[in-house]
Amino acid sequence: MKNQVLFFILFFSINVNAVQNNNPVANPLSIIIDKDVRFTILTPELIRMEWDSLGKFEDRASFVVINRYLQVPKFKREELDGWLIIATEKLAIKYKKGSGKFTSENLQVSFANRGDKSFWKPGLPNNGNLKGTYRTLDRCDGNLQYIFNKGYEEISLEDGLISKDGWFLWDDSKNFLFDNSEWNWVQTRPSGNRQDWYFFGYGNGYRNALFDYTQIAGNIPLPPRFVFGYWWSRYWNYSDQELRDLVANIEQNQIPLDVLVIDMDWHTTESPFTKSKMDEFGQRIGWTGYTWNKELFPDPARFLAWTNSMKIKTTLNLHPASGIAPYEEKYPEFAKAMNFDTTGLHNIPFECADKQFMQNLFDIILHPYQEQGIDFWWLDWQQWIYSKKVEGLSNTWWLNYCFFTDMERNGNHRPLLYHRWGGMGNHRYQIGFSGDTKISWKSLDYQPYFTSTASNVGYGYWSHDIGGHMILDNDTIDARDPELYTRWLQFATFSPIFRTHSTKDSRIRKEMWIYPPYYRNCMFDAVDIRYALAPYIYTMARKTYDTGVSICHPLYYEYPDKQEAYDFKNEYFFGDNMIVLPVTAPEKDNFATVKVWLPDGDWYEWFTGNLLKGGQTYERKFLINEIPVYIKAGAIIPMYPKIMNLQQPIDELIVRVYPGGNFETKLYEDNGDDKDYTGNGFAFTKLKSERVSDGSLKLTVFPREGSYKQMSGSRNYEFQLFGSLAPQSVAVNGKVVPYSYEKADNTWNYSGKNLTVHIYVPKTSCSNKITVQVYYSPESIAKADIANGVIAKLNRLKYCTALLKENSRMLPGIISSTEITDMKLEYSPANCIQEIENFNRNYSGLSELIQSMKIKDEIRVKAINYLK
Repeated sequence: MKNQVLFFILFFSINVNAVQNNNPVANPLSIIIDKDVRFTILTPELIRMEWDSLGKFEDRASFVVINRYLQVPKFKREELDGWLIIATEKLAIKYKKGSGKFTSENLQVSFANRGDKSFWKPGLPNNGNLKGTYRTLDRCDGNLQYIFNKGYEEISLEDGLISKDGWFLWDDSKNFLFDNSEWNWVQTRPSGNRQDWYFFGYGNGYRNALFDYTQIAGNIPLPPRFVFGYWWSRYWNYSDQELRDLVANIEQNQIPLDVLVIDMDWHTTESPFTKSKMDEFGQRIGWTGYTWNKELFPDPARFLAWTNSMKIKTTLNLHPASGIAPYEEKYPEFAKAMNFDTTGLHNIPFECADKQFMQNLFDIILHPYQEQGIDFWWLDWQQWIYSKKVEGLSNTWWLNYCFFTDMERNGNHRPLLYHRWGGMGNHRYQIGFSGDTKISWKSLDYQPYFTSTASNVGYGYWSHDIGGHMILDNDTIDARDPELYTRWLQFATFSPIFRTHSTKDSRIRKEMWIYPPYYRNCMFDAVDIRYALAPYIYTMARKTYDTGVSICHPLYYEYPDKQEAYDFKNEYFFGDNMIVLPVTAPEKDNFATVKVWLPDGDWYEWFTGNLLKGGQTYERKFLINEIPVYIKAGAIIPMYPKIMNLQQPIDELIVRVYPGGNFETKLYEDNGDDKDYTGNGFAFTKLKSERVSDGSLKLTVFPREGSYKQMSGSRNYEFQLFGSLAPQSVAVNGKVVPYSYEKADNTWNYSGKNLTVHIYVPKTSCSNKITVQVYYSPESIAKADIANGVIAKLNRLKYCTALLKENSRMLPGIISSTEITDMKLEYSPANCIQEIENFNRNYSGLSELIQSMKIKDEIRVKAINYLK
């Protein structure tokens, strides 16, 4: 076990001095008290500063800060000329002894920021704040939100922890506290005047700030593995049979599926006891409900037995504001438990700050549904903003806490909640529902920035209504615009959660198979790529848990001193090794054009095969089936083959290696749904590639370290050398393996479509080391650059040729011969260099050839545009 822990720490390079144990009482050795002020040195870059008029300091957990017991960092204390001075490796705090409440006159913190010394005093504005997130994108068209009776107003993101100023102050002075009961409950601060501040002084070490934050505010939980699959969702009054038919269509079209979201029509929606549109609490009738609608689901238990048999996770939508109505099945039992007088058949009022109400809600109503087969809850927002029982308590924040921790306290499954953002500290409750956006290119264009920026408050799992939610203001936009939907799905592939959704509007359809083939195939590919990337995504999700850095995060985390990292707001890192810039504007002349900045180093453009030099800005063009994704040169990306679900062991791993230099990474694995990942229930497998001096490539899979429940002992491997020329020979564990056009164990073959070498290793114990050596001829090494960009040319020529065939009876032979280069490469990889050289030479002359063809001018122009 000791070796496993060391292995884990080396992989993530985390601060071994910080220990997360969720103890709100700080180590006494980190505390300095001077009369009515207390300083707690939490990390070298983070200090708690308290002033209390009565000298009574707070040791209970707050809504945001739940852990203060960290390993004591090195620091020095001295008193000089009446000043108390505390210095860590990163910060220096000066406080005028005996001067009471913190002010700009008696308190100062200095810290290093980009090589200079910076100073902070109370009241200093944080002008460089890079923002965090926002409660909801309801009725938003991009960053403009429609406000009833006002029109559109620009939304303003909340401040985040990350600032170009190099510091952040979290004021916890008025925040609610948790009590010490078995199920921690809300407590208000005692009366009195106080200051309770947490100062982060990180300079340009943005990652350090996020790590420190999760040390005191709790880790970002690792969701169950199925969360990273495809979620089907639509506001529609589906019946049991309709959902079965829908899933059958999804299966027929070979679309993977993991989660079925059932919106509010699952429950009864009309009260027989009132004709009013509003209930006694001022809420709209028909939103709140807890009883299955038997007109749609005649036998809910059988329906859920079916979803379970299909390995589909199920969630139901809840709007809790109207409490428990008299027509609910559990009304009598609930009323008895609450000692509620049912004489007038009134609703039992909703109050989430009432512990008895919430405990009864779970025990009497919701837990039986979970036992029946509901896997988690979609906690939508309809309730009033604040609790009526506890002044100032956000119902959204507190409901998120209650639902998540109820799952955490009950059962062995990993807790999960799908909900609205409630504020700082809600990063502990995972999946966010961003709300009902307008269907528009503007909405799509805003979501990449919105998603990655939320990492600045640790809210790394935003789930958007992919494709947009609704049509607003009698807009003339085509709700089924195939290009817009395709590009939105491609963004979903490289976003935290892949969930399509829309409102109850027959004009809006998200079924991919109803769209034209030109777009439909790209939509299918988007889902397949998502599932192929599942091992990489899950590994990065584990890293999020350990470091506080979300899967989608801004470029400036890695390049804080590059202005472009701030300017290119729609670019973001997707995990450690990919930069993504989603296409968010319609194409022109067959292509979407984007302007991308690439940091220093070499970057491989996945969907075109171009190897680009970093440290500069490019204007790039992409066909509908191409996505601007840039991968660190040489990167190893663990992937899956074609799969239909993430809820079962997958005993085949693809080790994809991209062109470039040497590389090393690790694959993370665990049970996928238990809580043991927080302890010892996980494993890592190191993957390494080395470019040897003789021009060969050596790939190594090291023995797996660690263990978890239901862990497979062996698996098949497929090594993929993407964007590579065909090798001269391949050896696995020292034994040369033959070329085979068909996939077979202990062979290799070559895919001409994406210039990829495939090496197939039969089922092997995960405790064994695997070594693959790939040998290239001297000519291949010398001419490796001829493959640069060929993948895009092959792809674009396919589109061009198909267009010409549709509009011309006679096609010049050179076009057909060049177009089938991919098959020539697969049949005769030994001729790889000659075939690619011929292809590049022929390709350069095709535009001139098409110019001379007897076809319509508009077809000629479009065909030539494909080849640009």
